[in-house]
Amino acid sequence: MTAFHPRHRRALAIPAGLAVAASLAFLPGVPASAAEASEAAQAASFVSADSASSFSYVVNVRPGHGPSAKVERAIARAGGTIVTSYDRIGVVVVHSANPDFAETVRKVRGVQSAGATRTAPLPSAATTDTGAPKVLGSQEIAAAQAAAQASEGQDPLQPLQWDLPAIKADKAHEKSLGSSRVTVAVIDTGVDDTHPDIAPNFDRDASVNCVSGKPDTTDGAWRPGAAESPHGTHVAGEIAAAKNGVGMTGVAPGVKVSGIKVSNPDGFFYAEAVVCGFVWAAEHGVDVTNNSYYTDPWYFNCKDDPDQKALLEAVTRASRYAEKKGAVNVAAAGNENYDLAADEITDPSSPNDTTPGDRVVDPSKCLDIPTQLPGVVTVASTGAKDLKSSFSNHGLGVIDIAAPGGDSTAYQTPEPPATSGLILGTLPGGKWGYMAGTSMASPHVAGVAALIKSTHPHASPAMVKALLYAQADATACTKPYDIDGDGKVDAVCEGSKNRNGFYGWGMTDALDAVTR
Repeated sequence: MTAFHPRHRRALAIPAGLAVAASLAFLPGVPASAAEASEAAQAASFVSADSASSFSYVVNVRPGHGPSAKVERAIARAGGTIVTSYDRIGVVVVHSANPDFAETVRKVRGVQSAGATRTAPLPSAATTDTGAPKVLGSQEIAAAQAAAQASEGQDPLQPLQWDLPAIKADKAHEKSLGSSRVTVAVIDTGVDDTHPDIAPNFDRDASVNCVSGKPDTTDGAWRPGAAESPHGTHVAGEIAAAKNGVGMTGVAPGVKVSGIKVSNPDGFFYAEAVVCGFVWAAEHGVDVTNNSYYTDPWYFNCKDDPDQKALLEAVTRASRYAEKKGAVNVAAAGNENYDLAADEITDPSSPNDTTPGDRVVDPSKCLDIPTQLPGVVTVASTGAKDLKSSFSNHGLGVIDIAAPGGDSTAYQTPEPPATSGLILGTLPGGKWGYMAGTSMASPHVAGVAALIKSTHPHASPAMVKALLYAQADATACTKPYDIDGDGKVDAVCEGSKNRNGFYGWGMTDALDAVTR
């Protein structure tokens, strides 16, 4: 089975017919077996030659200047080795085996914050497999192809994509497929650019491996390994699978897509990699970034914790830099059915790379990053009946917009010829398969943002976001929300039809994106 760790990717692989619980809690990490540890060690080429007790840190200094000579000397004296420095945003990536490194460096004049990006030494602890995408079978492919033959202009698997008409993407494609001058970067687990649905639209120059926190431009470094998650490849196909008579169709099948790999072989998205990803996108002409993950190891990063504060600051600087350079940042809201506008949330999953434990957090002070960062488009998920997905996080004033992310077919069944309530996407090795989660909702919005940018090529990120929200189809609260039909309310929606905690400004609209 392909390794798949949904708590990091905000996607849920749900076998057909299996009901999804109203709240999907993620499993805590467990110690690796000897075989897993050996494989991880061999695959973790991103790890420097530090000792087994080394940790990775971000050290934040004044943007625009990089670390001063004094700070560099202090880092060295504290036992740190600089991996790379993003001078424009003042973020320095450091490795150190000194357990007091962060505390020591925080006292240095010129250091604004510093913190460990993980709670497990390099390389991180492995986790158990918790599911895999449902790969499309030959019978389903044959049935979809037969349906497509009756609909001129459709790709063979498009009849299975109930999500495209849900956002009027099928109608949008009659007007425009999007511009090849627009690039959407998939900041994720890697993208298989050899896939026949992705290859025609792949932007190699905007692709990179950022796992170590330092860009690796080796050819193919952005691809997932054989044992790594197919998540990023699935997302890339949802956005820009070519309309080429092969397989499926993306939301914006005429735009370019790039792969920025930030997930290590064990499936963790650490802050130094995420910072590298945003900076790379900023400096390589990317118009939209898709972020279907949260930054490990903390689901919520609290401002009153010095380590978490440093991670929050580093990723905030990087995401703002990307927007300043022209990118619209789109992110998945998460899959725990949390109310992100609540006064408090119990987080049982952090830190997920060592031993997690219950902690009560205020989500207005402890942020899920990047989705809760300023300027980021936060996307909730809907199912085939246009209702909030059973698992989707929500929250008035937090959710900006909604899009199809799928749900259990037992809860939201699509109209024929579609057969699954999940979302069809590309998989490595020239395959296609189903996944579900806010991970799948976010790329729909990223695709629509790319269509808006195609229609309005000179629009700033602020203008693209304004159009994205103004063009969304207002969707009223679902009251009562009893998605599993057991007579109990599974989530509470607050707000008006024009903006509420389940759907934000409403369902994203691809047709308006190409006609207004």
